[in-house]
Amino acid sequence: MPLGIVVERREVDNPWQDHVWRAVAVIPGAAETEAWRVLNEGPGWVQYHAGTLPLELHRKETEAYRINLSDEPPVIYVVLREGDEEDEAEIAPFVVTASAYDAQDFLDCGEDIVEGVPMPEGVIAWVQEFVTRHHVDEPFVKRKRKRHDAQKEPFTPGRIPLGRINGGGGGHG
Repeated sequence: MPLGIVVERREVDNPWQDHVWRAVAVIPGAAETEAWRVLNEGPGWVQYHAGTLPLELHRKETEAYRINLSDEPPVIYVVLREGDEEDEAEIAPFVVTASAYDAQDFLDCGEDIVEGVPMPEGVIAWVQEFVTRHHVDEPFVKRKRKRHDAQKEPFTPGRIPLGRINGGGGGHG
């Protein structure tokens, strides 16, 4: 589903920067745009349609979508990235996702701006229908520990088992 990305440039009173960028909304079904288009403006702020990105859903991520849909309100995560070239905008929409897990991965890199914006009703219905159709509950399987076989490797105080030398298993050296 194509989503238009609405970003806002807001002036701030800060000695190190004069403005901040934020994603503030998405527009379902928005057409592609060649250049940024002003949508709204007021004293100290301007909102732009900065681009259109596809919202893609994946069958293996339905659990993340279910969690997002259970939040109030559900959100679309918009990832904004700084422009690299002088002829590019200061920031640019990079990706949109309905998965908080994906958003967290982008936050972990520390270089992107990640904003959760309210998910429009039509998108909520679309994501819910996808989850209903494709979600499969994965049963929790607890791992069982292997029992120690004293016949194969008897315990001797002060002796290091051979499998533990030179990275053979979980030691510190």
